[in-house]
Amino acid sequence: MVDYIGVSDVQRIVQSIGIGTFIERLSRQIESDYRRWSDFEKSARLASHSPVGVIELMPTSNGRLYSFKYVNGHPKNTNEGLLTVTAFGALADVDTGYPLLLSELTITTALRTAATSALAARWLARPESRSMALIGNGAQSEFQAIAFRALLGIDELRLHDVDPAATAKLKQNLERCPEFEGVRLVVARSTAEACQGAEIVTTVTADKCNAVILTPPMIRPGMHLNAVGGDCPGKTELHPDVLRMPGARVIVEYEPQSRIEGEIQQMPADYPVTEFADLLAQHPRAGDSSNATTAGAGRRSASEITIFDSVGFALEDYSALCFLHELVQEQPEFGRKIDLVPRLDDPKDLFGGTLGAAGMKPRARLRAVG
Repeated sequence: MVDYIGVSDVQRIVQSIGIGTFIERLSRQIESDYRRWSDFEKSARLASHSPVGVIELMPTSNGRLYSFKYVNGHPKNTNEGLLTVTAFGALADVDTGYPLLLSELTITTALRTAATSALAARWLARPESRSMALIGNGAQSEFQAIAFRALLGIDELRLHDVDPAATAKLKQNLERCPEFEGVRLVVARSTAEACQGAEIVTTVTADKCNAVILTPPMIRPGMHLNAVGGDCPGKTELHPDVLRMPGARVIVEYEPQSRIEGEIQQMPADYPVTEFADLLAQHPRAGDSSNATTAGAGRRSASEITIFDSVGFALEDYSALCFLHELVQEQPEFGRKIDLVPRLDDPKDLFGGTLGAAGMKPRARLRAVG
């Protein structure tokens, strides 16, 4: 029997643990795995593009465990009452090839994306950063807001979306969220207005196009930019001149993939970037990661403009699946079991043990007709 975690199971897990705590614990798992970067097989995701979206497979392995995620991105889905992004994934044992866990990853991807964003910001944003602009108030926005509240303690969130209904939805959801109690929510009329006074700017828009969400006049020395929405070829959010600003440094997850999908797809092949794993390797960690020990530790100066060009990488899904599997092992009531793989008395006799006489249950005799 294989462990299974469905949508209702993830809802129950997060409700039991608390969403802020869940994201905090998941971020620690992600950091731990990034610190073992050399152990993992790495490749850009396999993408099947269509005029309206993309379907992708994201595999990785550390030689002991293997994981993959199936994920789509279809921005126009909401017009038909469907989600823009859906996902599921599996964790397997490399020695036997047997699956250990099959899990929903739609909700979990939103959680791990937010956890990764806030983890990177904990290392890169100035320690005193407490105000964030959130540009794009769709499906991922609540997760980003809660993660930055949990990991960085933001106390002001400046909201903007071209769709006022999306901002109203986000504001209402956050006002009902216990983790967001005491946070000042400011609705801005434009991206430029949202960026005024913000120390962190998160862009998480959905349109599959080379959009210009942030331009150089909006950016000040010392800002941290969390560019999440540009995650496939032909989809960006930053004006290329933002990447060329003096004192700007770009951090990516996996450079070969980001060159194809990230903000840096706009730049020459020799445009310099730093992989997140390399940044962590420069800062060995004693004990657990905390605000006190890591806040801003990855910055080279207070005036540096740091840009986390995040497209999502398979290692983060591996981390999420391992984290969920560990939770289910600790508390079996968090998940369920499914018979995804046959159990046979004779592993060399698949037919006899499943569809043959020994494997089939007796059935009612069919009555002759005519």
